[in-house]
Amino acid sequence: MIKYKETYGVDIGKDFFDVHGSIVGHHQYKNDESGFKKLLKALPNTSLVVMEATGYYHYRLAQFLYKNQVLVSVVNPLSIKRFIQMRLAKVKTDKSDAKAICEYALINEVPIYNALTDIQSECLQLFRLLYAYLKHRTATKNKIHGEVVLGVPSKFVYRSLIRNRKQLDKEIAAIELKILSLVKEGQQEQLTLLTSIPGIGQKTALFLIVVTDGFSKFETAAQLCSYVGITPTIRESGSSVRGRSRISKVGNRKLRNLLFLCSFNACKHNKACTAVYDRIVNKGKSKKLALIAVANKLLKQCFAIAKSGRPYDETYVSILPR
Repeated sequence: MIKYKETYGVDIGKDFFDVHGSIVGHHQYKNDESGFKKLLKALPNTSLVVMEATGYYHYRLAQFLYKNQVLVSVVNPLSIKRFIQMRLAKVKTDKSDAKAICEYALINEVPIYNALTDIQSECLQLFRLLYAYLKHRTATKNKIHGEVVLGVPSKFVYRSLIRNRKQLDKEIAAIELKILSLVKEGQQEQLTLLTSIPGIGQKTALFLIVVTDGFSKFETAAQLCSYVGITPTIRESGSSVRGRSRISKVGNRKLRNLLFLCSFNACKHNKACTAVYDRIVNKGKSKKLALIAVANKLLKQCFAIAKSGRPYDETYVSILPR
């Protein structure tokens, strides 16, 4: 394990962030540029700053520290939560959470953060906006259907909903076009390779490329499957506990959902996926479980093709690490 001069745990809130140093103890800073600079001045050389992945709040600090040559680690919040539960902690405050993050980093090997490029950062923002609009459009469509069932008693409400849906359609199309143009700037070849896989559509391929940084973040397909949260979890203990196997769901939910939707089409047109689906269904397992296995197979195919640089070939047997 790499030794650092000092390790800092950071608990980030909307307005402030608490910092606990393994030597200096607790401090609190404003969650803005001035607070970032004060923390930077207080950090000795060869320090490690560890924080939870907390959506928007952690991103600015992590990027700032990275650009100022500070080693940063962004860890899964669930790992910290389990660590705190394991210690049977009775107090939960921002201060105690910062200390817990610091202690977690001192006894565990944590991943080193790599800053996003400007293009990758913009693509992720676009994807977040895209899914917000998609969710809004689905709600609007459901509302329109409800008005039709009522017999459209208010033409004003109905027409307003129709206008809203059309505007959302335009915004969604514009965002998808922008994402496509950004990815094509540097990773057109990889996009072409991924969409050669039967069942993988352009939207899924784009999202895969963006969130994995062109698959450079992962060394094995197993690591990628764990990140997406599409690996099975086993619940067995002794002779009495025989829980149902489930997928972990600790990972990227949006990507997991996209792959699950792709699995329907892959069952029909991707021979390897069809074989997986038929084998599981013929064993008497549920169709949903079979589709999850297909999604897992699709993800492994994406990894193999991205790493090999070769287009999809149904006769090719991958020799890449799994």
